[in-house]
Amino acid sequence: MRRVHILVQGIVQGVGFRPFVYGLAKKFGLCGWVLNDEQGVQIEVEGKEGAIEGFLSGLKTPPPLAMIEEVKTEYFPPVGYRDFEIRESERGAERFALISPDIATCKDCLRELFDPQDRRYRYPFINCTNCGPRFTIIRDIPYDRDKTTMAPFRMCEPCSREYHDPLNRRFHAQPNACPACGPQVRLLKEDGTELPCHDPVREAVRLLREGRILAVKGLGGFHLACDARNEEAVSRLRRKKYREDKPFALMCRDLEVAGRLCYLDGTAAELLQSKERPIVILPKKEDVAPSVAPYHRTLGLMLPYTPLHHLLFSDGLDVLVMTSGNLSDEPIAYKDEDALRRLQGIAEYFLMHNREIHIRCDDSVLKPFRGGATFFRRSRGYVPYPIKLRKRGRSVLGCGAELKNTFCLTKGDYAFMSHHIGDLENFETLTSFEEGIEHFKRLFQIEPEVVVHDLHPDYLSTRYALGLELPKFGIQHHFAHALSCMAEHGLEGPVLAVVMDGTGYGEDGTVWGGEFLEVSLEGYRRLGHLRQVPLPGGDRAVKEPWRMATVYLQQVFRSPKEVKIPFISWLGPRRWRLIREMVREGINSPLTSSTGRFFDAVSALLGIRQEVNYEGQAAIELEQVAAEGEGGEYPFDIEEREGRLIFDPLPTILQIVEEIRKGEDPPLVAARFHNTLARATVEMLSRMREATDLSEVVLSGGCFQNHLLLGRVYHLLEEGDFRVWIHRKVPPNDGGIALGQALYGIARG
Repeated sequence: MRRVHILVQGIVQGVGFRPFVYGLAKKFGLCGWVLNDEQGVQIEVEGKEGAIEGFLSGLKTPPPLAMIEEVKTEYFPPVGYRDFEIRESERGAERFALISPDIATCKDCLRELFDPQDRRYRYPFINCTNCGPRFTIIRDIPYDRDKTTMAPFRMCEPCSREYHDPLNRRFHAQPNACPACGPQVRLLKEDGTELPCHDPVREAVRLLREGRILAVKGLGGFHLACDARNEEAVSRLRRKKYREDKPFALMCRDLEVAGRLCYLDGTAAELLQSKERPIVILPKKEDVAPSVAPYHRTLGLMLPYTPLHHLLFSDGLDVLVMTSGNLSDEPIAYKDEDALRRLQGIAEYFLMHNREIHIRCDDSVLKPFRGGATFFRRSRGYVPYPIKLRKRGRSVLGCGAELKNTFCLTKGDYAFMSHHIGDLENFETLTSFEEGIEHFKRLFQIEPEVVVHDLHPDYLSTRYALGLELPKFGIQHHFAHALSCMAEHGLEGPVLAVVMDGTGYGEDGTVWGGEFLEVSLEGYRRLGHLRQVPLPGGDRAVKEPWRMATVYLQQVFRSPKEVKIPFISWLGPRRWRLIREMVREGINSPLTSSTGRFFDAVSALLGIRQEVNYEGQAAIELEQVAAEGEGGEYPFDIEEREGRLIFDPLPTILQIVEEIRKGEDPPLVAARFHNTLARATVEMLSRMREATDLSEVVLSGGCFQNHLLLGRVYHLLEEGDFRVWIHRKVPPNDGGIALGQALYGIARG
């Protein structure tokens, strides 16, 4: 007979871990106890050595929502326990419990949902310990029902019995409910009056099949839904939402439908069916309505992740548009009154329910890459899972950037990255940012001791940071990008870093965005960058790529008459003179090394996009048209100036103009442009390796969302015997920058 004390740490509270331990102990005939405390789950079991070994082995396959980080064991003499019990949490317990994200409906609940004999048949809020809402319904800790938005719903006797039975999969499932005691669905007209009907969900399906647009309340906010095969409905949704071109996400009934629409490999199928249920960007096989994803050869697909979603597909529909419930550039609506007010001009009906959402949370977006995936947006399904850091220190608040904002709070060696906040360009999003920080501080009992912010003085996140009465550090934008990738992989440096994006405030007062750095936790050196050119009109140039095309042409041609490509006919002499004069007189034309603006210029030269309707559109569409399998490249120069390497793309521009004159196919030109940028990147790094003797490289910045570029650079670096690190846990875009800021704050402490 032996007794062992076990401490299990990780995401092990509020995920059915104690009843799992209880059942495991009963299976092996062990006595003792299990309880939650501030460290994790404490267990003592006593019995025969073989039974204890079986018990410890069984701990390695925990409940679906659990994430074990460490198991510590210590052996003692037996004390004569007579039974096994679940003890009450000790004082202070769950003050630092790691909270599970919202998780897709499990197979057991789905089976009950469609079983006519089950008491939860077609109940849109069916859940158990292994699935359902978590993060979006928690008001405060500890994670008990009275601290969630389920508090108003008192459990009926059958639900209460399940909740208190350690061997039931609904033991301590805080959202547990049934039709007799839980939340209910209702269908409203556009004016907010209720539509009388026996079954609101079936009526909603009928309306969707008729081509209506519905606002559907989900886990973390409202979706705007319509039949994805109905072009009239999809184009009407575009007009009403003021979303001219940006692709809509689609929800497919099942994996079979997804496989008809897009090419799926094992990684894609695994991501689509995962408990997180993200939107997965995949190559298109079959068209739905043309207005779903104009100018794209990919679709963003997800599978149903709530019981309500599954019910919407139970009567014949196979694919729906499921886009965020908002007007363009606004945060997603998540409160009933706000949704009715803001979405009234878009949605024609509202499928609502009376379970409150405490905090908004958009869908996550990923794209498969080399057997794994990269994030475009990390939110529902993944937040608030923390990222484990190799370094621990003071609690830090990283405030993120302006676009695709997230924030990060640290405690010990945990980094809690927030859900997607959005672009901090209006009062509503700023309010969401501030409320989110307070919510995370409360949930994880974090009181930051230092705050880190971007150097850009006009970012609302920077202004927020400067208003706090805390020690503050500013960090250069691209340095933070590199550190965010290093934080994911536990790197301390020095390493080489390539950071390519659209805009970042440079320490020399110029706009950076094509940066080659040597980086460690202590600081960075700017070893090289893309050749600087003027940014005529500042932010106007971001929205009007023709400006950058004109600037690049004016770097190599004296007159528009020398250029002789269709772009010049579109541009006209007035615009050419306008840009020439702005640059000559220095009127709102700061210098920039932005890779994003280089992409914009080429997109405009090829006639793909002269003006954009969403951030990054010109570059995204340039990637979309690029021919697959093309291996050609264009010339470029690398020069050394004042101790830095300068990648000069003017020879590339000259050759592109020459190919356009000859009538070369734009997809071939687009592919060769990508190949050239990749080759130049690796040539720059090779020269930097000679100077520094460093061969580890991190790749970060929004341009590396472009998988054509990322894949080519990655392949060439591997061929050159570099060790390559890319983002796998946070996005390479500005949605990941707060993690780098947080690591910097810890390193400075």
